[in-house]
Amino acid sequence: MRPALTLYLAAPRGFCAGVDRAIKIVELALEKWGAPVYVRHEIVHNRFVVDGLRAKGAVFVEELDDCPPDRPVIFSAHGVPKAVPAEAERRQMVYVDATCPLVSKVHIEAERHFENGLQMVMIGHAGHPETLGTMGQLPEGEVLLVETVADVEGIAPRDPGKLAFITQTTLSVDDTAEIVAALRARFPAIIGPHKEDICYATTNRQEAVKSIAHLIDALLVIGAPNSSNSKRLVEVGRAAGCGYAQLVQRATDIDWRALDGIRAVGVTAGASAPEVLVNEVIDAFHARHDLTVELVETAKERVEFKVPRVLREPA
Repeated sequence: MRPALTLYLAAPRGFCAGVDRAIKIVELALEKWGAPVYVRHEIVHNRFVVDGLRAKGAVFVEELDDCPPDRPVIFSAHGVPKAVPAEAERRQMVYVDATCPLVSKVHIEAERHFENGLQMVMIGHAGHPETLGTMGQLPEGEVLLVETVADVEGIAPRDPGKLAFITQTTLSVDDTAEIVAALRARFPAIIGPHKEDICYATTNRQEAVKSIAHLIDALLVIGAPNSSNSKRLVEVGRAAGCGYAQLVQRATDIDWRALDGIRAVGVTAGASAPEVLVNEVIDAFHARHDLTVELVETAKERVEFKVPRVLREPA
């Protein structure tokens, strides 16, 4: 007989509005201009999604220099430094910016504070495309990056009384709160965002994981190894008391030996992981267990973002 297992399926999970919009932008661009359409960096951090778009005619490149001037180029959902669209305009290229509107909000915040004479502190991960894009909105030296509480002690702003902070949108809510507290303790005059920069989808997915952590023996997060929000879900699960939490790209990555003997498993998906991969994981558990699936929903998401007007107009 197959062993009994309860699978707690977290909700919300998977695609957020920004990811859904970015994928649609590539698909609509292919419909409007035909293949190939170039995309600077992965449109979202998910190999399955990227491979699917590549099969339709999208060409993924690292830099604008890799794109021919006579074909459209799309900027990824993570955002790009200001210099990138400026160079595209100089080369007279057709380009579409798929930056998530919630990332664009952070860009606007940074620019507004800079115009008001404030130096920025960004809480984020060094080298992540979103961090590079946000820091690239301002002149070099105007954004100080901190990744941890310890980093707060190491920064040297030119005027401690004229600071503001922003954050990457895909961070751990709890870890970020600790860093913000450290910033406020060292720089009491520092100005924060009017509304939290960590996006609704990141927050909702983390809360959903916390809600099932006490019910499960193991947690599987479906997402890419370069997906910040997916990796944070693993960390949140562990911090919430789940002894085993693992990031998997799809069902073939599951370490079944590590799950031997468990009675309850939690499954969620990062904001760039499609639901088809969730179903694939559930089917894999069905094949091995007498499975009961319990949906645990902690929030309803109804956010939608429009695609750019250029894609809604006829070719």
